[in-house]
Amino acid sequence: RAIAVNRRRQTLAASTLEQYGSRFRGSLWDILNLKPQSPEGQQFFRHYLTIEKHLLLFLDNETVPPTNHSSEQALRWSVVFRKVTHGFCSDWGAELFAQVRSLVNTARRQSISAFQAISHALASHQSDWLLS
Repeated sequence: RAIAVNRRRQTLAASTLEQYGSRFRGSLWDILNLKPQSPEGQQFFRHYLTIEKHLLLFLDNETVPPTNHSSEQALRWSVVFRKVTHGFCSDWGAELFAQVRSLVNTARRQSISAFQAISHALASHQSDWLLS
C-alpha cells in the first residue's frame, strides 16, 4: 500500500501523505510487536528492528526509491539469457557478456543508447575492459 501511495504522491497534499505515513508506521509497529516463536522468525524480527527507521523513508524523501529492485532488474536479462542458453561454453564468453551488460545498463541509466555506449567503448583508448 505504501508503494501505491508513493506512486500517487504528486497528486496528494502534504498533510494527506503525512497521514498515510503515520498509518503505515502504526501498522508496521503492530507487525513488529508480534513475538515470533521460530528461530527464523526471530532472526527476521531482529533484522527488521535494525532497519525499521528506513522502511518507509521513501514517504518522507521523494528522491529515495521505494524499492531497491533496480539492481535486480539490471541482472534479470542476464539471468534469463543464462537460463535459456544453459550458460556459456567458456569463461571468457561469460566475462565478456557480463562486461557488455554492465556497460549497457550503466549507459541506460545515463540515457545513452546501447549502440552509442558500445561504439564509444570500442573506439576508446581505454578498452582494457575488453581484455580483463
